[in-house]
Amino acid sequence: MKTYSVKAGEIERRWFVVDAEGKILGRLATEVARVLRGKHKPIYTPHLDTGDHVIVINAAKIELSGNKADQKMYFRHSGYMGGDRFIPYRRMIEKHPERVVELAVKGMLPKTALGKQMQLKLKVYPGAEHPHEAQQPEPLHL
Repeated sequence: MKTYSVKAGEIERRWFVVDAEGKILGRLATEVARVLRGKHKPIYTPHLDTGDHVIVINAAKIELSGNKADQKMYFRHSGYMGGDRFIPYRRMIEKHPERVVELAVKGMLPKTALGKQMQLKLKVYPGAEHPHEAQQPEPLHL
């Protein structure tokens, strides 16, 4: 018996919407990354992007467990020597709440061209409104 391998033309993509209000950041990110990769489908193939589109709303109302809200830092580098920049979680969630979710999910996806392709299917919005009503997204219960 041969192993079935899905072809690129046979992949059907669906749209899901996730409400992040009151959810823990890491637990939400693992489930979103799982759907973006397509691991929730029986046709999952590691070398193909079989995942679905995910819209995350209310990113500004996401939570962290324990003391992580005070301890978590985000790292950037300007490219120059000594150009390290550490941004605390509290400032990041105030200024760019969508980046907090995007960076958490990005860390759980493959670090390849395929992972970048999966990242493009993630849409994050700080509030409850999103411009993707035409795609008729289904709620994803976590």
